Amino acid sequence: MTNPAPRTRKTSHEENDARRTAGAIVAVKRVFGAETGNFFLLLGTTLFLVVFGLIMVLSSSSVESISRNNSFLSAFLRQGMFALIGIPLMLVASRMPVSFWKRWAWPAILLGAGLQLLVFVPGLGFGYGGNQNWIKIGNFTAQPSELVKLALVVWLAWILNAKKDLLTNWKHVALPIAPVAGIAIGFVLLGNDLGTAIIMLAIVLGALFYAGVRLRIITTAVVIIAAIGLAFASLSDSRTARVEAWLTGCSNESDFSQYCWQTVHAWWALADGGIFGSGLGGSRAKWNWLPEADNDFIFAIVGDELGLIGALVVLVLFVILAFAFVRIMRSTNDPFVKIATGGVMIWIIGQAFVNIAVVLGVLPVLGVPLPLISAGGTALISSLMAIGVVLSFARHHPEEPEDEPLPTPAQQARTVNTRTRTTR
Repeated sequence: MTNPAPRTRKTSHEENDARRTAGAIVAVKRVFGAETGNFFLLLGTTLFLVVFGLIMVLSSSSVESISRNNSFLSAFLRQGMFALIGIPLMLVASRMPVSFWKRWAWPAILLGAGLQLLVFVPGLGFGYGGNQNWIKIGNFTAQPSELVKLALVVWLAWILNAKKDLLTNWKHVALPIAPVAGIAIGFVLLGNDLGTAIIMLAIVLGALFYAGVRLRIITTAVVIIAAIGLAFASLSDSRTARVEAWLTGCSNESDFSQYCWQTVHAWWALADGGIFGSGLGGSRAKWNWLPEADNDFIFAIVGDELGLIGALVVLVLFVILAFAFVRIMRSTNDPFVKIATGGVMIWIIGQAFVNIAVVLGVLPVLGVPLPLISAGGTALISSLMAIGVVLSFARHHPEEPEDEPLPTPAQQARTVNTRTRTTR
């Protein structure tokens, strides 16, 4: 008769390692513990766009990075650092309840407006490309207007939800939305950033639409805003000249070297890419021919290196992103969730198609980046946080039935009596 083999006892170190592994698995499951396909659809598409953007930033910025910093990885590493900050913030935001965003609506818009005012503080704010829209503390730079977009989305959703029974009256629509949103957008316009202001105006109009405001009121607001926008554009000679060059299709030779340089070189880059592209890293436009190749005009580099197929893939990804937003909006009856999700969708998808339209020459140069893809730390982090807000809405089934309370003893007795009579 053979003796059974002695059981080996796990050491304390092995037990601790097993507990840590189990704890890590549980933590990951909690982070991604969503119960809806909408959550994973939005999260997966977003992460794919961020990774794709990092690859394109590396390719489009390598030449200028070498000439500036003697390292072709400098812009890529900087963008990668912002992605490593933004993605965890997005996941943290996705864990917040709806009540959290409602509670922080007013503080967020006030904080955003305060940060935007810092761009006018001497020694702190600085301008780039004619726009006074950045702050710099040491080696750290930020664009407060990107954070104002997120604050504006949450605040609009809260105020429109609070006044949902009064939105048939234009006075209740105008107050306090017109003064608060007007001040926030006005601070951006004071910095001469027309492109960001247009996106913020689109967010306001989109929020009004998804809140159920009458089209007559929205149309009146659009006419007034258009008149103000034309007046503002006419105040700047360079902006007026840029619009005139766009209206003429950049056909004047005098505009080629000034107002149409980016647009024409973007066209050439797209044409050079053809259907299949010149290959990743093979673009010639990024060799200091196309300004802002890694930022506002990165879509031209996508078309150059990945061709028509790569450009269409980017468009499809943004369409999928829009589809995810719409699914989340249709899955809830909470007006706050609908308005906030609609505002983020107008922001991300609207800005993406404005950027692409600028590269194609359909719109004049406005200076807005391609969300989740273009280089830019504040823009990437704020976009990821906005998507995190929507992910917090999509985490659970909105129409999930609540757990029924346990029956009282009296209710149990009545149930037993009913069943007894039925059997008789």
